[in-house]
Amino acid sequence: MTTLYIAWQDSHTRHWHTVGKLTKNSDVYCFTYTQGALASPHFQPLGRMFDLFKPYYSHALFPLFANRVLNKSRAEYPAYVSWLALNPDIEQEPMKLLARSGGKRAADELYIFPYPEVNDSGQVEIYFLSHGLRHLSTESLCRIERLKEGERLTLRHETDNSHDQFALLLESGESVKVGYYPRYLSRDLKIILDNTTVNLSVAKLNHNAPLQFRLLCKAEFTMPTGIEVFASNEYQVLTQNNMEAA
Repeated sequence: MTTLYIAWQDSHTRHWHTVGKLTKNSDVYCFTYTQGALASPHFQPLGRMFDLFKPYYSHALFPLFANRVLNKSRAEYPAYVSWLALNPDIEQEPMKLLARSGGKRAADELYIFPYPEVNDSGQVEIYFLSHGLRHLSTESLCRIERLKEGERLTLRHETDNSHDQFALLLESGESVKVGYYPRYLSRDLKIILDNTTVNLSVAKLNHNAPLQFRLLCKAEFTMPTGIEVFASNEYQVLTQNNMEAA
């Protein structure tokens, strides 16, 4: 089973909340809201899925998510798949494309991210696009253009960030800023970073891609004993039962 989560940014507070969970089991998709959907009074139901306490099932990917995957009939589709470090000659699952791309659209404040998977080496593996590139200096953008695939990067907790106490800065080997770890994931990864070594590298550098696809990174680590990611209440499926218990 493949599991993706949906993050939503409150435009009033700029805070991120995990508001939904999308899974695929065999040929059936299931969408459920999570408890994070109740964290802000400004949140509105997604698409036509109005009941926050009801699971939704479909044999086709829900339109809300299907519209976030570039159609393979588009001329730029092979490049798009390549930007995500995937093979354009192989049929790619929409769920995998959503997991790598984040499914971002200009019209809203939703991002999609996967539950971390364990690779063949037994390590947790997370692919993500570097964020915040449009805010970087010319020096940083030039350094990004000189990065090589496989080059090591570092993560640093940006302690002086007044907007996000969990902000994780991406830097090159000589400490030049090359972006940020996605804000909606940084709280969980900071816990990991405080308890084990995270190996971070350039998965793909896309010189001719739009800025949001320019730098794809890969984080690998061994899950520390006793630590569990995505375990807080906001990731838990929202049901009438758990609300009544609360």
